[in-house]
Amino acid sequence: MFNTSEKIIVNNKEYQIINFLGKGKGGYSYLCKYNKNYYVLKKIHHEKCDYYQFGNKIESELKDYNTLKNLNIPIPKLIDVDIQKEIIIKQYINGPTIEQLVKERKNIDKFLLQMRNICLILYKNNINIDYYPTNFVIENEQLFYIDYECNVYDEKWDFEHWGIKYWIIDQK
Repeated sequence: MFNTSEKIIVNNKEYQIINFLGKGKGGYSYLCKYNKNYYVLKKIHHEKCDYYQFGNKIESELKDYNTLKNLNIPIPKLIDVDIQKEIIIKQYINGPTIEQLVKERKNIDKFLLQMRNICLILYKNNINIDYYPTNFVIENEQLFYIDYECNVYDEKWDFEHWGIKYWIIDQK
C-alpha cells in the first residue's frame, strides 16, 4: 500500500497520492494528482481471493478495458499503464457511488434504468461485470462502471440474480 502524500513514478510522470479509495479483489485504488489533475492510480496486488481465480491481472485489466470500451460501456478512460510496476492510471470519476446513495436512501431509479440498459449490451455480448455498488459512480447524472473487470456471462452472477440485491434496500 502507498501512503498519503507519497509520490509514485509511472512512466516518467510523478503522481502524488492524495488518499486511499479502496481495495478490490485485484488491487488497491488511490486518488492521485498529476499536473493539477486528479486520477485514480490502481496498484495490482496478489493477495489470495477464495472466491475468484485470477490469471495475469494487469493483462486482464487491459483486455477487459478494451472489451468494455469497444461496447461503449461508460467507464473511466485508461490514461496510462506500467506493466512492470503493475500500475494503472485511469480517469477520476468524481461523484457518489451507488453504495453511498443506497445507504443514504436516495432514489436511484434513473441509475437502475441506466444499469439495465448497460446489461442489455453486456448480456447480448455474453458478458457479466462486477455489479457490486461500490463499482459504480455517478457523475453529472451518468452512471459509470469504474472497474474494468468483466467475465463470461453466467446467470447466477448477472445483475438480476446477484447484483441488484446490493442496489435495492427495504424502504420500510
